[in-house]
Amino acid sequence: QVELVESGGGLVQSGGSLRLSCDASGRTSSIYAMGWFRQAPGKEREFLAAFSWTGGSTYYADSVNGRFNVSRDGARDTVRLQMNSMNTQDTDRYFCVATRWAVNSLAVVTTDHYDYWGQGTQVTVRA
Repeated sequence: QVELVESGGGLVQSGGSLRLSCDASGRTSSIYAMGWFRQAPGKEREFLAAFSWTGGSTYYADSVNGRFNVSRDGARDTVRLQMNSMNTQDTDRYFCVATRWAVNSLAVVTTDHYDYWGQGTQVTVRA
């Protein structure tokens, strides 16, 4: 079992930046990749970014490519999401995810591909 705990959410002005962190614990040796989704009330979860622990490949949704950056904190079981040039449409609850399975550009965007989910952290962008 793997536990994911997000941190770093909060309130930010439009045009500003915020950095989220996700700490993984438990059987982290089983993790193949970690990433981030977000969800607004009444909407489906939206893939944002993922980082493959094998090879270091990264994947981004078109909506955040060039603004958001996903990375792993060295040898730690922590993944970060640096969010820049934020706008009000980025207001959502952000979830950290992890999978035990190999990822590719098709699988990485689907919620079913991920075995573990964090509780989420709220991000609010004020105009």
